[in-house]
Order: sequence, then C-alpha cells, then structure tokens
Amino acid sequence: MTGCAPTQIGRILDDPTHFRNRSVRVQGTVVASAGALGTGAYQVQDGTGKIYVVSRRGVPRTGTHVQVEGPVVSGVELMGQSFGTAIREREHKVK
Repeated sequence: MTGCAPTQIGRILDDPTHFRNRSVRVQGTVVASAGALGTGAYQVQDGTGKIYVVSRRGVPRTGTHVQVEGPVVSGVELMGQSFGTAIREREHKVK
C-alpha cells in the first residue's frame, strides 16, 4: 500500500457514483466488526464519515486503527444485511 494519500470517507459517501468500482485507500478506526469463517464486514470511521468494508480475509477487531484498500461497491449484501456503499477489501494493514 504505497502511493497517494488516503481518500477521506466523507468524500466517498458524498459522491459514491464517482468512486464506484474505483480502488481507494482509507484509514481510520474500526468501530464495528462481525465475521465468521474468514469472511465478514467491519466499519471504519475517519472523522469525516463511516464506511463498511467487506472482507474475505477475516476482520480486525473494534478499536483497531487500519488502512484499507479496495474498490468501492454499491448494494453489498452479506449475511442477509445490506451495506449500501462499501469497500470490497483487497487488503488491510493494521496501523
């Protein structure tokens, strides 16, 4: 995860169609997480907003500061719950 500065979550939420299917990097604190069998979702907050992250690699626990990279997707459904605008995690790094 090198290169440009992280995108503010608020910018993604303000204009999700602009970011749809584009890879972004955000960083913040995990404020909620749920997972089972290596898959799940967690919510990251950066001071400008909160966004769900869908993971197939396990989820970090609440309170962890992370940097996440992946494409922005809409209409994500996981374990019967809809998450609206989310990031499909390509990788995350605990900070």
